[in-house]
Amino acid sequence: MTAFVQFAGAGLALANGRTILADLSLAVAEGETVALIGRSGSGKTTALKLVNALLLPTSGIVRVAGTPTRDWDPIRLRRRTGYVIQDVGLLPHLSVARNVGLVPELEGWPAERIAARVAELLELVGLPFADYGARRPHELSGGQRQRVGVARALAADPPLLLLDEPFGALDPITRADLQREFRALQARLRKTAIFVTHDMREARRVADRIALLSGGRLLASGTPDELVASDEPELRAFLEAGG
Repeated sequence: MTAFVQFAGAGLALANGRTILADLSLAVAEGETVALIGRSGSGKTTALKLVNALLLPTSGIVRVAGTPTRDWDPIRLRRRTGYVIQDVGLLPHLSVARNVGLVPELEGWPAERIAARVAELLELVGLPFADYGARRPHELSGGQRQRVGVARALAADPPLLLLDEPFGALDPITRADLQREFRALQARLRKTAIFVTHDMREARRVADRIALLSGGRLLASGTPDELVASDEPELRAFLEAGG
């Protein structure tokens, strides 16, 4: 399969010489979901930010759709990328419908097309427009806000999704529900997705492959079944803690 995102010896070092990410080589195939897992400070979110050019590598190359991120117009790259974060980041003064339609609006879509897309996506994430479109974010539960965040990330039909611990603040039952829903959405939409988590159980539920980072370096990668057989001590610790 064609690599849609490729880290080729990618690294990030600060001006003081501290290395945040070192020599990361990892390919994410078109339509594949890869989970980046690791402890806090392992480099997961840094790797994610290299993909949409919020950060640029100080060594190596990160490519998206075959083009180095340094060569992308960063605004174009980010509008082609759906981004979902833990605290959602919905605009509190806008309705659910306006939040979901924001990127298509910035892209200059006609109002009729935006309205149809918003209604389609709210239905897709289980929040019918008639019941939820006019609500404000504060009128929703945490799980419902995360669903709106996913709908917003999909609004302009981006080929790439980046998810940074999107369900981490939710209660365990809601979190498990959204993990299943995300996996079902992926089976239907086949977006290329990178999903950051520190929870091995979540990684195994949502991803086709898992990449373990530690101290800014890639320690292991493979399918969930392949990693179960690994002797890597850090990976064994994650599996035993929440496998």
